Amino acid sequence: MTDWTKSSWRDKPRIQMPDYPDQDALRAVEAELSRYPLLVFAGEARRLKKHLAAAGRGDAFLLQGGDCAESFEQFSSDMIRDTFKVMLQMAIVLTHGAKVPVIKLGRMAGQFAKPRSAPTEVVGGVELPSYRGDIINELAFTAEARIPDPKKMLRAYTQAAATLNLIRAFSTGGYADVHQVHGWTLGFTESEKAEKYREIANRISDTLDFMAAAGVT
Repeated sequence: MTDWTKSSWRDKPRIQMPDYPDQDALRAVEAELSRYPLLVFAGEARRLKKHLAAAGRGDAFLLQGGDCAESFEQFSSDMIRDTFKVMLQMAIVLTHGAKVPVIKLGRMAGQFAKPRSAPTEVVGGVELPSYRGDIINELAFTAEARIPDPKKMLRAYTQAAATLNLIRAFSTGGYADVHQVHGWTLGFTESEKAEKYREIANRISDTLDFMAAAGVT
């Protein structure tokens, strides 16, 4: 590993890589992206490694969720909020049941590419390059839409940065408070289909009440 560089991956065998027809445009986008701020910082990566090690020892539980592939067209603050909210709801129930910390890992803010089993697909006798995710080409089954466009990486960066910014605000601004999250869970248990969760929700309420009485907030 002593000869590792940030670009040494280019010398390795690669699959699932798009063939950009305009290499000058690709290099221009790469140069622009190289000047942008980092999306994930070293301290965050080290903290996640520490948490994952705890899960590997059985001292924590890993909850990972998110979309198969994020979309440019479906991007909205409401969708980010709702995904974050569901993961928090799942985490509080898992924490109560497993009695260990739950590591919440989102497949978000960068999940724009889709690996494909074949480089092309055939529809109605017409063969075109496969759709590889919004960061590369478009879903519409036309020759123009399936051309890899490097500028899509710039839009993916912007959307990822906005998503991370909102999630960080939610997680530190009181939205993830355990009492508020549990309030959402109680609302869910009002559904007839959620009857089996009511007992769990009631036990969580008792636990939170005990913690509050003991001064643990």
